Amino acid sequence: MGKLHVGIILDGNRRFAKRLMKEPWKGHEFGAEKVKRLFEWAIKLNINELTIYCFSLENLNRPKKEFDYLMNLFKKEFEELKKDKRVHENKIKINFIGKREVLDKELQEKMKSIEELTKNYSGYTINFALAYGGRQEIIQAIKKMVEKKQETNEKNLKENLWLKSEPDLIIRTGGEKRTSNFLPWQSIYSEWIFLDKLWPEFSEEDLVECIKEFESRKRRFGG
Repeated sequence: MGKLHVGIILDGNRRFAKRLMKEPWKGHEFGAEKVKRLFEWAIKLNINELTIYCFSLENLNRPKKEFDYLMNLFKKEFEELKKDKRVHENKIKINFIGKREVLDKELQEKMKSIEELTKNYSGYTINFALAYGGRQEIIQAIKKMVEKKQETNEKNLKENLWLKSEPDLIIRTGGEKRTSNFLPWQSIYSEWIFLDKLWPEFSEEDLVECIKEFESRKRRFGG
């Protein structure tokens, strides 16, 4: 098949940790390891764009201990990603979408640094949705249109969104069957698949099966 853009809502890290009798936030480490594997699977399966929902604006209300743990994990993982040979060998362009100004300065700098480092890559694209909220994305796009004195239409609104591309397929792990403010504008024609497996349990075989399911569906645009 042609180019494929897959969005993934990573759900179930904390429940996975609890199952192992560990502190809930320790599950995010297992989740981060699985994201690294996901890069390899995406390249193998010719998924040219991934949009990964890592941290929502609502997650800012997590307990301080868990929040700090997550922020430090993001800093560590993004620093490692800069040096990851797979990123450079496969020309993976990395973007961050979300209200990044609510994150601490050190994390913002690491995000900016990796975006700058990979901005000219065009092999694959990975978008990390961090401090992201779909409604908030639309509101900020409207504000930008007003500032630029642009006509109010779909084309101009799309140009001002954090993410301008649209996923073909969105997968949510963890058993919940809701969209949780993820890409409300971009996902109107996306196919959705909800899995009971927790994110750290997600496998390459699961991804293959999701793509097969996607390919078997007859997509309808506007109907």
